Amino acid sequence: MTEYLSDLEIANAANKKPISDIAHSIDIAEKDLIKYGNDKAKLSYNFINSLSKKDNGKLILVTAISPTPAGEGKTTTSVGLVDGLCHIGKKAMICLREPSLGPCFGMKGGAAGGGYAQVIPMTDINLHFTGDFHAIGAAHNLLSALIDNHIHWDNELNIDPRRITWKRVVDMNDRSLREITCGLGGLGNGIPRQSGYDITVASEIMAVFCLASDLEDLQNRIGNIVIGYTKDNKPVRAKELNADGAVTALLKDAFQPNLVQTLENNPAFMHGGPFANIAHGCNSVTSTKTALKLADYVVTEAGFGADLGAEKFFDIKCRKSGLKPDAVVLVATTKALKMHGGVQKSELNKENVEAVIKGCQNLGKHIENISKFGVPVVVGINDYVTDTENEHKEIINFCKKKGVECKISSHWEKGGEGAAALAEEVAKVADSNLSKFKTLYKSEMGLWDKTQYIAQNIYGAADIIADKKVRNQFKKLEDDGFGDYPICMAKTQYSFSTDPLLMGAPSGHDVPIREVRLSAGAEFVVVVCGEIMTMPGLPRVPAAEAIGLDEHKEIKGLF
Repeated sequence: MTEYLSDLEIANAANKKPISDIAHSIDIAEKDLIKYGNDKAKLSYNFINSLSKKDNGKLILVTAISPTPAGEGKTTTSVGLVDGLCHIGKKAMICLREPSLGPCFGMKGGAAGGGYAQVIPMTDINLHFTGDFHAIGAAHNLLSALIDNHIHWDNELNIDPRRITWKRVVDMNDRSLREITCGLGGLGNGIPRQSGYDITVASEIMAVFCLASDLEDLQNRIGNIVIGYTKDNKPVRAKELNADGAVTALLKDAFQPNLVQTLENNPAFMHGGPFANIAHGCNSVTSTKTALKLADYVVTEAGFGADLGAEKFFDIKCRKSGLKPDAVVLVATTKALKMHGGVQKSELNKENVEAVIKGCQNLGKHIENISKFGVPVVVGINDYVTDTENEHKEIINFCKKKGVECKISSHWEKGGEGAAALAEEVAKVADSNLSKFKTLYKSEMGLWDKTQYIAQNIYGAADIIADKKVRNQFKKLEDDGFGDYPICMAKTQYSFSTDPLLMGAPSGHDVPIREVRLSAGAEFVVVVCGEIMTMPGLPRVPAAEAIGLDEHKEIKGLF
């Protein structure tokens, strides 16, 4: 049996180039870099601003079928695709989100790709990187502290401690912090009240950070954040606390995009990282727009399946930024399709053409959904060594019946060379100018109607359901002037329904709405469906238990 190196072993053996050489390949001078060692850097604001008159390249979104424990490899495929594009002679680069520490030490692991389709330095990227997430966490918690300080002294804004919606954050999975009581210990410690923690990637500061077009826009959005309500039930914004300037100051350096490289020494931006099932799941607008000025083809990804990541990419990120994608790559694996076809994880290594055919229902639903946005799609099968020719043939035939091309890509094993066929097809589609991008719904629709429209048209639901309290939340947000905001659905990533165990392509189900949250700075409304959590917990055996230092004081166990 063939033995394969681990992702970490491959990354550690990589032939890294100096980051100044990577920058030079896309016409960035060394003077425009703020270096973090020899292998990563940020771009100066002066350089970013100098690009405004340059033409844009083609924008390619990578999304996926509904995730399964068998894995889909969306980031791996994104990296493989950009290496494949460069392999066939195209000038291409990739824009990815930064990983969160919570999943790295929890169950999901890192998010820098895998096999021979990775971004490096892998350990740095997955751990502290350039400190962006720490800055975002500090900025969020500064606002939390200013809120409690204001109430402690005079509370001139008449903030109702029972109606504060702004929690605190930490970049770690920690279920014990979901609900807390703060301000205990006497008069000097503030006003006792119930609060809680979210994970940093669920912070509205993270969402604002990734949607802002420049520092001025960043400060305006931060100022518009609604942190709670007065005793008269009127919204209170961060700028009323004079918090927007200090919070922006903490984010000034972090807001500059991070430049790294793939294993094949192709340029990569990694910047920002909102969760896709509880936020909008896309890297920063700043890095995407900058990349489009530097390369002919820009590959970016949206988190989890197309029902969550792609929908939010189109309806939130593109709507707010003016970005217009030219092509979509929909990633699937034979193993994942077999799981959607009812096969248990322990049986996935065996050929099962029947299960693949059944599982293609999930793939087909995602293809249909993407077509509603007017962007042409190519299906990319992330090849596994256990896949069989018969299984691949059924997937290709299924896609052909749907009117889309399907390419098998072996980037995990062979890097850019293994993704060449996928890259050729994607470049052809992107260059065809067939994209007629449109959002799913109009901004003028009511908030309830938008939510219902997403559930029925993307999830295949019969309807959405909510109790009177939640329905009143929708109405109050419209009465307060937020009715034209897009919807950010917070839902399990594992199913089109809110039941993570309901795989395939279920239809006719109801989507229960548990809570509605306003993100006035990010300019969207978060609709929390089912049992989704904004502070994850650690699994029974966290990945952290396998991570440490080896005899050479190098990090081991990270995946």
